[in-house]
Amino acid sequence: MATGVAGVGLTYACVHFLSSSPEMALVHPEQVELSGNRNVSRAIVLDIFRSDRGHSILSIPLAARRRQIESIPWVEQATVRRALPHTLQVEVVERTPIAFLRDGSDMALIDVHGVVLDRPLQGRFHFPVVTGFGSGMPVEDREKRMQLFAGFMHDLESARAGAVEEVSEVDLSDPHDLRATLDGLQPGTLSGSASQAGNPDAWGDSNDPILVHFGDSDFESKYETLIDKLRQWRATAGRVESVDLRFDGQAVVNSDTPAIARVQPDTATQKHAARHAP
Repeated sequence: MATGVAGVGLTYACVHFLSSSPEMALVHPEQVELSGNRNVSRAIVLDIFRSDRGHSILSIPLAARRRQIESIPWVEQATVRRALPHTLQVEVVERTPIAFLRDGSDMALIDVHGVVLDRPLQGRFHFPVVTGFGSGMPVEDREKRMQLFAGFMHDLESARAGAVEEVSEVDLSDPHDLRATLDGLQPGTLSGSASQAGNPDAWGDSNDPILVHFGDSDFESKYETLIDKLRQWRATAGRVESVDLRFDGQAVVNSDTPAIARVQPDTATQKHAARHAP
């Protein structure tokens, strides 16, 4: 019994000594070793440990500090651990932006989970712009829209390598109708004979942007329909400004531009357009 009490007392004394020892105190910023950060500044992370300055690293609540670091928008995950005698090691995994978000007059970055990220002073990003919602929308709803966007971009890349480079803007205001503006569909990327591909006049205004209604699924096959039929539609309409691909493999051309003659590929599409005409 006495031995047990003595052991507990010795342990307490050791912990008390270490907790109060100047050798264990967090004094200099260099004692916080930060890794994994590229867009998160060291100053922001160090500020989280400001209240711990002068205290033993044994007394620092690691779990609480980890949660604080993970509250920084750019941080997806963080690890905080002690390295005796007097060092804290902080490792962060940063979020990966996949698009620019236009929110009113502001332009931010956004990741696949719908987390809005400030644009860092350093770093260059090349992404499409997403619109139709803002930072005021609940993060769960933002995430659903960005998951839809990510699936769309994946399917386009599956349809043809480099297709995502044609996407300049995506309107996600309607989760059931992803509307993408595509720029620069090149003649060589479309179906047709070699002679047709080499004749720019046969393609009409091939560099004009086209607004495409993709709906909310089957993006790969819809994109393939677009590039397979675009030459035909241009030959008929003269200029293609918009295409609606939501209707079971059918297409309505220039549905968003009433001043331009519409083109319906077949009778089923014509009937559908007539039923939905204003």
